[in-house]
Amino acid sequence: MATLNQKHKLFIVRSLAQWNTPTETVELVQQEFDITISRQQCEAYDPTKRTGQNLSKALSDEFYKTREQFRKNTDEMPLANLAVRLRHYENLLNNPQNKRNPILQLTILKQVAEDAGGKYTNQTKTELTGKDGKPLQTENITYVTAKPGDIKQVLDELESKY
Repeated sequence: MATLNQKHKLFIVRSLAQWNTPTETVELVQQEFDITISRQQCEAYDPTKRTGQNLSKALSDEFYKTREQFRKNTDEMPLANLAVRLRHYENLLNNPQNKRNPILQLTILKQVAEDAGGKYTNQTKTELTGKDGKPLQTENITYVTAKPGDIKQVLDELESKY
């Protein structure tokens, strides 16, 4: 089990706060600091897990602060931007390995259509004007004043026809 300094611990806590799995975090620590830690050692820095219940107050606060910032700042994430996602899909389609897999290509194309069509947004299109921004079409309504006798006569005529 590797000995971790405060810098390593903060890195692990922040990674886990961004919903990276312990396995992903272990790989990130290996890449960033060139030290090897176990999944269990990594999981001990997640206060939402049973093994992380004894995490220090400072690291626990950092975890929840990072998680809150992560939730608020989704607009700054590249994949939150439609153009970035579409470019990524295009790269997947143009990958020579994927060109031989028609099912994968159809799946990617379907995902592009859904993404570009706004299927995964909470926005609804509401037009307060007429179609395509033109004025609303008004209907001319003629009001007729009818006496009860006239109404009865019209109803009798309709009943006799049908």
